Amino acid sequence: MDIKKTQHHLPGVKCTVNTCYYNDTGNHCNAEKIEVNPMNARTIEETDCATFEHKDMH
Repeated sequence: MDIKKTQHHLPGVKCTVNTCYYNDTGNHCNAEKIEVNPMNARTIEETDCATFEHKDMH
């Protein structure tokens, strides 16, 4: 997935994953867009933010 990091956060998206490359101060997400998987999830536990990239990878 080719996602760009922006200087602005996505309105309405709260991210508390402080190890994510796109996480910014105040629990904001600075990815240009996000993707949540899988398609047929039935519970919260089955969902996953496919946009996540570990900060150490950059």
